[in-house]
Amino acid sequence: MNLATMSAARLHEVGMPFRVDTVERPVAGHMDVVVKVQACGVVPNLRNVITTYTTKHITLPSRRLPAIYGLDASGIVSEVGAGVHGLQPGDRVYVNPGLGCGGCEACRRGDQMCCPDFTFQGYFGFGAGSQKVFDRYPTGGFGEYLVAPAANLVKLPVNVTFAQAARFGYLGTAYSALRKARFVPGQTVLIDGITGTLGLGAALLSLAMGASKVFGTGRNKALLSRVEKLGAGRVVPIELGERPVYEPVMEATEGLGAHVYIGALGPGAPVGSTLESLQALRRGGRAVGIGALAEALPLNPLLMMRRQLSYSGSLWFSAAEGQDMAAMAAAGTLDLSVFDQERYPLSQINEAIQATANRSGGFTNIVVTP
Repeated sequence: MNLATMSAARLHEVGMPFRVDTVERPVAGHMDVVVKVQACGVVPNLRNVITTYTTKHITLPSRRLPAIYGLDASGIVSEVGAGVHGLQPGDRVYVNPGLGCGGCEACRRGDQMCCPDFTFQGYFGFGAGSQKVFDRYPTGGFGEYLVAPAANLVKLPVNVTFAQAARFGYLGTAYSALRKARFVPGQTVLIDGITGTLGLGAALLSLAMGASKVFGTGRNKALLSRVEKLGAGRVVPIELGERPVYEPVMEATEGLGAHVYIGALGPGAPVGSTLESLQALRRGGRAVGIGALAEALPLNPLLMMRRQLSYSGSLWFSAAEGQDMAAMAAAGTLDLSVFDQERYPLSQINEAIQATANRSGGFTNIVVTP
């Protein structure tokens, strides 16, 4: 075997299948780490990213092809840069793919997610300078090895498998949203789209963080029933279409409403249940959107003012928040055993991507194992 090369799945042309190529193996820069990938999550939105997002998305610039994709990677440290401390070969890690440019005002404040050129390694970027970030860190998780900044790594406890860690992207997005909502133990949370990938993550984190009640909307009765069983009486499913979302929430909270709303609906979802859910917030309630609604949200300023409500968006999560989740999993409060794991070798990358269309809601976790 040539130690200077590796196998990686690359996208060569928009709308075409990935090809497994032999490419140069990455090396660690001064503050970088090379990780031997053990699992990489195949996120449901990837099919959109490698078609629409790469060519004609109105806000996201295109990425130079061929490119190695793969957003949520976990693995074993194989090489560390000369300036790296606290990590060593053999460490089990998750790679947080959120990268900033490193030099703008936001990055100097340590707030990479507000960088104008914030970029997801192995996925897509948000700014005109994202290609420069890709040039520095071109390897995603659909390859045998990747290189990433040491500061982006999350150490994994022994009770978290690599496949479970490959779900940290969705889990972390939900965790960061709950933190932005200033959620504290004992409060109530309403999750719009609780049976989906983001929504299930929000439910698991709400339970792990001590929610007294977790309300969740969905349309699939079987999936709602399965989510309900996670909470030992703390999860209240709400089937959309039966009656307004706010009614069961108000009934269960003595007319006060939920403390926190997490909008986790997927791309293309209508705004109806979101508008109903906002009416389920109590005075001073906080709403955070992490999903992708199809339409603009017509907020009612009078309702927001009278109840002192707030609505904000939340994109991703920090490596520090990822380490929080690893600690919760180590302590047993965050249950990662609920996922149905589907594993594909790198040679079946295209089959893995197609499999995302047939998921059992958020419970299905599809990973590639290079």
